[in-house]
Amino acid sequence: MSDFLRDYAIVAIFGGLAVLLVGTFIGVSGFIRPNRPTKAKVENYESGVDPVGDSWSQSQIRYYIFALLFVMFDVEAVFIFPWATRLEAYGLFGLVEMVIFIFILALGLAYAWRKGVLRWV
Repeated sequence: MSDFLRDYAIVAIFGGLAVLLVGTFIGVSGFIRPNRPTKAKVENYESGVDPVGDSWSQSQIRYYIFALLFVMFDVEAVFIFPWATRLEAYGLFGLVEMVIFIFILALGLAYAWRKGVLRWV
């Protein structure tokens, strides 16, 4: 076996042992813990306030879209940092590609702004 495969085998063995150990602990704790459910224990709890009314409530879709836009632009910003650290190595081609990339992001932002998604109401 090569050193390359041996290194991965060691990682796989330790990963398997970790999964086995965690599974064993969870299984043993399920057998030895007491199980005495009461009405107070299974009732929903929210910040010290007694639950009142129905547990289902509808949220507006604009909050989810706002969060997805944030995640999208946050993840896209992650692609800019490695490019900025290696700008000299990429040269003019890398600069043009990043300008195109940022332009496409700006188009997406302008579209979301025009549709009124960025208004926090």
